[in-house]
Amino acid sequence: MSRVSRRDLFRGVVPAAVGVLGLPSLAHAVQASSSPYRRPTLKITDVRTAEVQAHGYQLHVRIHTDQGLVGHGEGTDAVRGGVPLVRQFAQFLVGQDPLNVDFLFERIRTAGIFAGAQAGQYVAALSAIEIALWDLAGKALGLPVYQLLGGKMRDRIRIYCDSQTEDPDDPQAAAKLQQIRDMGFTAVKIDIDEAADPMRWDRMNWTASNAEIDHMMRKIAFVRQAFDKRVDLAVDMHGRYDMTTGKRVAKEAEPFKLLFLEEPVPAENVNAMRDIRESTSTPICCGENLFLRHGFREVLEKRAADIIMPDLQKCGGLLEGRKIADMAHTHYVPVAPHCVVSPIGTMASCHMCAAVPNFLVLEWHWIQRLELWRSFVREGEIIEKGFVTLTDRPGLGVEMDEVAARKAQVPNTPWFEAAGGTRQ
Repeated sequence: MSRVSRRDLFRGVVPAAVGVLGLPSLAHAVQASSSPYRRPTLKITDVRTAEVQAHGYQLHVRIHTDQGLVGHGEGTDAVRGGVPLVRQFAQFLVGQDPLNVDFLFERIRTAGIFAGAQAGQYVAALSAIEIALWDLAGKALGLPVYQLLGGKMRDRIRIYCDSQTEDPDDPQAAAKLQQIRDMGFTAVKIDIDEAADPMRWDRMNWTASNAEIDHMMRKIAFVRQAFDKRVDLAVDMHGRYDMTTGKRVAKEAEPFKLLFLEEPVPAENVNAMRDIRESTSTPICCGENLFLRHGFREVLEKRAADIIMPDLQKCGGLLEGRKIADMAHTHYVPVAPHCVVSPIGTMASCHMCAAVPNFLVLEWHWIQRLELWRSFVREGEIIEKGFVTLTDRPGLGVEMDEVAARKAQVPNTPWFEAAGGTRQ
């Protein structure tokens, strides 16, 4: 039987072949003609890591194969100390077909049921693995990751800038905010929690005084006035306060029509978060410290948040993020993922954001390290006028510039060394 070529696919041979070959044979023919790599022979051979300190700690993972293809993933926050976990996960990966992404993810997750696989460090390290598998699968099949997640619903991803500038008394504030305006962002976020506020009377109790809340409102007003009304403003409280303070801040912030108020209380008390949401017209957002779709179930069922923000580099990765977004969609809740990672992890998040209908906006947190950001991948700057435009390059579509990235390497840590200690 003759082999169906790629050219034949476009000449109309395939419709005729359906009747002759049947669907299974056709699928095999399409696979053989569209990829130089045969799935039965593509096997994982090694898993390697590198550790970076940029906006916090990031763990980079590379998965190598016998065909020379390499997938790259990134995890954050809870992955500190995750290198031994990745080495442990390697036993479930080496020799396996990397295209079976969800199978490998579930195999590792369920193997750790008594080792913390419900949340935290285990899931964060697994997230880096999962993202590397998607990058590898896309490269093997010659497709961008968003195509493997169901296809894209949008060509570009809206980004909000975490300004790290909100103090009206900062003499550099005006210039910093002007820089954000010049970069073209259509949404900005500020932080209003302040442990060093002089009006705090107790280091441990986070019930804000009247003066503290006045300071918060002053910050919001200052940044709101610095931008055109078409630029949305979000506010983060980092889950540091109690329900009394959360309700007061949400209520007093109503005139500013915020994009969202993020985690006025810790997300683990879903009833408290729901009570705050029900007390205000300010949209409440939470979820950066929740893990897997199971962590978001109660939040959604109890209607405790108007917007959820899974961190795809620690909640379980891209397909798990897609499942979380789909679950939120049944509650008509938009998704605004938390994202503090390098251009590699950011682009990975963009692929998931492109594939779901209820995407709102994605975080960016590198305004204070622009030189490193713009040189971290070979493609250079990936954000243009506040948006990331997706390409049709295979996998994630970006590759690390190691000379630049190693400037942020955690001292005395391996840099993608093979199991024997050599770097290849």
